[in-house]
Amino acid sequence: MDAADVMDDLSEVLFTSDQIADRIAEVAAQIDADYEGREVLLIGVLNGAVMVMADLQRAMRSHVEMDWMAISSYGSGTQSSGVVRILKDLSVDIEDRHVIVVEDIIDTGLTLSYLMSNLASRNPASLEIMTMFRKPEAAEMDVPVRYVGFEIPNKFVVGVGLDYAGRYRNLKDLAILAPHVYA
Repeated sequence: MDAADVMDDLSEVLFTSDQIADRIAEVAAQIDADYEGREVLLIGVLNGAVMVMADLQRAMRSHVEMDWMAISSYGSGTQSSGVVRILKDLSVDIEDRHVIVVEDIIDTGLTLSYLMSNLASRNPASLEIMTMFRKPEAAEMDVPVRYVGFEIPNKFVVGVGLDYAGRYRNLKDLAILAPHVYA
């Protein structure tokens, strides 16, 4: 889906699919260089990271393995309940592995902080984070992120795996969702 297909639902396109693809290629090249001669395990955080993870893995020139986790910190509303639950755990052991957690977006950092602590307790050889988008203004927890696609304003965004009520994940661009859609 292109932004033109849902333009009435969007306030502004922040990054086009071409800009996103170019940045993913740059990040992939950096990961390839940083991990030259070592095998990397990418761990995607479901559901939002599916698009980013697929694009990142295809852009990499080295062999990588991937696995998935699903975690939740949300109750019935849009505010965090403060309780983080693992809904789907890894299928592989990460001990002594070089692990990069792949996220679609980091806003408060609270859930990701829990996840990183959980994964660190499993004794990986190294543990880093790659996120396609980061909202520095929304950060409540300082989570060290090694690879960042783009920093974005603290607005409600959709596309590239990010959704609203299950919609817009397949939008190729990253855009600010118009308030009339969710008000």
